Amino acid sequence: MGVKGGMTLEVSTPALLFPAISLLFLSYTNRFLHLSALIRKLHGEWLERGDCMARKQIDNLRRRLVLIRGMQLLGAISLLLCVVAMVAVMLDVSDIALFTFGTALLLMGASLACLVWEVWISGGALKIMLSAVEGGGEKRK
Repeated sequence: MGVKGGMTLEVSTPALLFPAISLLFLSYTNRFLHLSALIRKLHGEWLERGDCMARKQIDNLRRRLVLIRGMQLLGAISLLLCVVAMVAVMLDVSDIALFTFGTALLLMGASLACLVWEVWISGGALKIMLSAVEGGGEKRK
């Protein structure tokens, strides 16, 4: 299908994002499940001992969970827009196809930017533990 400026968008072009999005969703879901389990564990420790370090880690993990939900939402909308772009290509509506596919790419980029941010702050929980160890925190027996 031809469009302005000689660019073409085939049905297979938006379909190229499907495998990448599937792998990203698997990664995002694994991150979410791991953090959820960790938060439950730390919450139990906090309730049991009133551990200040656990509370700081829970706050860090809460921020990360918000980012992961954002990553999942942006990725899902991106996938939906890829489907819309493919339908628009099949219906020979090039303006809609290009707009939705371009928007899908931008949203996928935003999802990946959230991933980079989440990975960046993921070291925060480790810093909290390291500072407790360096400060002579309580040892477990």
